[in-house]
Amino acid sequence: MPRFAANLSVLFTELPMLERFAAAAEAGFEGVEILFPYDLAARELTQAANAAGMEIVLINAPPPNWTGGPRGFAAVPGLEDRFRHDFERGLRVAEALRVRHIHLMAGRAEGAEAQRVLIENLKWAVERAPHASLTIEPNNTTDMPGYFLSNYDHAIEIIDKIAAPNLGLQFDAYHAQAITGDMMACWHRVAPLVRHVQVAGHPGRHEPDHGVIDYPAFFRLLDEWVYHGWVGAEYTPRGMTAQGLDWLRAAPRRID
Repeated sequence: MPRFAANLSVLFTELPMLERFAAAAEAGFEGVEILFPYDLAARELTQAANAAGMEIVLINAPPPNWTGGPRGFAAVPGLEDRFRHDFERGLRVAEALRVRHIHLMAGRAEGAEAQRVLIENLKWAVERAPHASLTIEPNNTTDMPGYFLSNYDHAIEIIDKIAAPNLGLQFDAYHAQAITGDMMACWHRVAPLVRHVQVAGHPGRHEPDHGVIDYPAFFRLLDEWVYHGWVGAEYTPRGMTAQGLDWLRAAPRRID
């Protein structure tokens, strides 16, 4: 079974960021995600991660911060220079933190010109950082209106077109359910391209212990597929984070 990573941008927010690593480790997580780790020094984040024995498995790039501004702009015409400038910053931070995956956000855009810009930016990124694992992720347009990459056929088309070994799919089960209405069927279709998985209950994006997604069955499915990647917990807790972790304690774990 996969290892579970706590998304520290949304979990344990009752604590300062640098204290969340230890809290996640104590709760039973083995790694962490940080959506936009650009407001604290990489040295401080690395020290906190190392002290807790945690790997930082995923960050987003761009934008350069969590509050304000667009949620990415890899597909936004006219912002090519900004994308590349901020990708360089994201890459430096990822290398300093020894991050496993960098998620490149498409942003709000539409049309053929946005498609051309996204393809060009992704081609540039995979060539600029052949050593880095880069991901793209469809987001549902109810939660993120106007987001350019909003279905899995489109994501598959882009990955196939670029055909780079360091570009793969980020599979957020919550978004997959919202987009397709059948997350499990979607997984079967896209699984060979998946580099990283995220989970949250649907509807509501709270703990993965409610709603229409059968997460125990999904975790068994990941085992059947021999998925060796991480599963990131990216959800908004209904209360204090530690009080909503029965799902994690019940989840089967891989024995290395």
